[in-house]
Parts: sequence; structure tokens; C-alpha cells
Amino acid sequence: MTVIPAVPGWRRRLSVALLVLAGCISYIDRSALSIGNTAIMSDMHMSYTGMGWLLSVFAWAYLVSQIPAGLLADRLGGRLLLGAGLCLWSCAQIGFGFVSGVAGLFICRILLGMGESPLFLAGTRVLVRWFPPAERGTVIGLFNGSAALGPALAPPVLLAIMAFQGWRGMSVSIGILSLLLGLIWVLYYRDPTGPVTTPTHAPSVLRDDLGYLLRQRSSWVVTAGFAGIIYLTWLYATWLPAWLQSAYHLTAAQAGLLSALPQICGFAGNLTGGLLSDRLMTRGMGRLEACRRPVVLAMLAAAVMTGLTTLHTGLVISMAFMATALFAGGLAMSAAWTLGTVIAAEHRVATLEAIQNTGGSLGGALAPVITGIMVDHFGSFAPSMLVACGVGLICAAIYQFGLRETDASSSHAPFPMSPFSLPDRANQGTIK
Repeated sequence: MTVIPAVPGWRRRLSVALLVLAGCISYIDRSALSIGNTAIMSDMHMSYTGMGWLLSVFAWAYLVSQIPAGLLADRLGGRLLLGAGLCLWSCAQIGFGFVSGVAGLFICRILLGMGESPLFLAGTRVLVRWFPPAERGTVIGLFNGSAALGPALAPPVLLAIMAFQGWRGMSVSIGILSLLLGLIWVLYYRDPTGPVTTPTHAPSVLRDDLGYLLRQRSSWVVTAGFAGIIYLTWLYATWLPAWLQSAYHLTAAQAGLLSALPQICGFAGNLTGGLLSDRLMTRGMGRLEACRRPVVLAMLAAAVMTGLTTLHTGLVISMAFMATALFAGGLAMSAAWTLGTVIAAEHRVATLEAIQNTGGSLGGALAPVITGIMVDHFGSFAPSMLVACGVGLICAAIYQFGLRETDASSSHAPFPMSPFSLPDRANQGTIK
């Protein structure tokens, strides 16, 4: 039996703090297009459909980069891979402020998606190295919470910059901030030291890791389910300000600031999801079930609340529906991401998260473009919200009826587990 080596508490806290900061900045970068989309549409003479594709292209680039990024994260660790990703996405964000044509905007968004693709994969791998299984739900929830905290912080920050520098200056400013964080990460982050078990043979990345995981039924279940989670939450992240302007005739500044409120609830949901999973585990529930059950219940709530936004109830009640939907969506996202660390061995965590996040990226790619097309066709956001409601219900059903411990392989890893692994009866029967 191996044990987790003792490490200074400040080193662990610093690692978590840098990852959360990186997650916040990454989502502020992603949100820049949502905050400035009406101004960009006016300057570039773009339709809702065209803007939908521009919002979507990031997710397509993010999608195709997931598997390579996950494999690299499991092999190279977090320091250099995250540093390189930060530098790439920073340059793309800076370039977005200087290009003069629509094609250039698309290229920059593609590079932004490629640069951000390693963040949550390598970041999760870092947390697995630093924290034992019983503590991971909370820190993963905090890390994933940056996916909602970033969009919540984005409106006041980005609108303030845009008021003085326009959408181009806004893009350049946050790109420079990302670049500074990348340099800090490379200079200060180091993996924890401890005894390392060397494999008796060099594993094949494609056969022993990617190929093995793709043969497991539960890998496909969590991938399909995560697509639904991200579809629903990313619809709000990309179109909420424009929806508020269209439905309630608010100014861009009013809509941007008001959209921060549901995103704060999403951040609270992310934190709650991680804490809830850890609490259920400590009370004796199996690790897989402690993650699956919150996902199912939260997605049911998110779907129903999203459907209710189509009712003519007034701005205050609609905002309450959206805040509840994003709280539930954040809870589901955090618990689903923790689920990936439960059903995969630690040396395959980033690869499984990459497979799962490929589905999430597909959902994130489809949500903005389908919404844009439907708004152009129907002249309203209501039909697209009903579609998101249906997607959420299907997602809940996938996790409820598709994921069981008996679906996962009971075979062992081709080489010994990480020195940070601990025996856990509740994890028996899951993907090793």
C-alpha cells in the first residue's frame, strides 16, 4: 500500500488558487465575444446566424483538441502544457483585437479554443496529484466553479474596459492579462515530489489508455451526458446578454451586468456539487453513485427551469428561473467532472476527462449556432430555450439509465497505479 507524501499546505493552496485564476480568466476570454457581440455584429455587419457560428467555432476547435490535450496531460503533467496553452490563447485573444475581417475573427477564435483545451484536463490531473480521493470533489468543484465565476466577473470588467477602449481594446487587455498568468504559472508551479512507481514496460498511449477507455461503455455514457450539460449551460453563457436585450429591450450595458447574476448562481452550484459529492461519500455512499445522483437531479431541475423561461412572467421571475437553472447546471457540471476521476485510474484521468469533454465541446458548439439559427427563423429565443429544456431532460435520462457500476470494466491497469492512489472498496468495479 502506498501513501500520499506529506507536502506543505501552502503549495497545495497555491496550486488550486492559480488553477482557479486561470479558469476564471479563460472564461472571461470566452465571454468577451458574448459581451461585445452586438457591437461586433454592427461593426462587421453580421447576422445572428453569423454570430452564432463565430460563437460556436471556439467550441469546435476545443472539441478536436481535447483528445490530444488529454493524452499529453497524462504524459507531460501540468506545468509546461498549461503554460504553453496560456500563451497560445493569450496571443489569440490579443490578435482578435487587431484583425480587420470576419475571417480573422474566426481564426483567432479557433486558436483560442486550441489554447484553452488543456486547461481543465491538465488542471484536473494536477489536483489528482495533490489531493487524495476523499478531498477531490471539493477542490474540483472549486476549480470547475471558475467556469461560472469567470462569466459572472466578465460583464462588469469587460464592459468597463469596452466603455473606454471598445471591443478591440477589451480583447487586447484581457489577452495581456492571460499572458502574464501564463508566465507566472511556468515560473512558480511544480508537481509534488514523492515516490514514483516505474512501469515494467512502456505503455502505448493509443492502445493502453485511449483505446482502453474507448472500449468501456461508461466512457460513452459520460461523454453523451456531458454534452447535454454543456449545451444547456453554454447557451446561457453565449446568448444571455443578447436574450435580455431582445426580450426586455435593455441596453448592452444593462444586459451585460444583469447576466452576471445567474452566472454567480452557477458558480455557487459548482461549489455545491463538489461539496455534495464529498459529503455523500463520507456518509457511506459509493463514489460513483455520490456523483451520479446529484447530476441526475440537478439536470432535471435545470431543464425544467430553462423551459419555464419561455413563459411571459416578467424580468424578475425570468431571472429567478435562469439563476436556478444555472445553479443546477453548475452543480451537475461539477459532480459530472468529479465522476471522471472516480471511474478512471489516476494515470488515465486526463484522458477520460478529454473524452468526456469532447462530448461537452460538441454540446458547446451546437448550442450557440442552433440558437442563432432559431432566433433568425422564429424571431424569438423561446424555441431555443425549449430545445435546451429537452436536451437537459435527455441528459438526466442518460446518466440515470445508462451509467451503472456494472457497466465499467473490472480489469486492472496495464501498469501500477499512481503513488497517490488509495484502496477504496466503493470504487471496485469501475474503470481501471
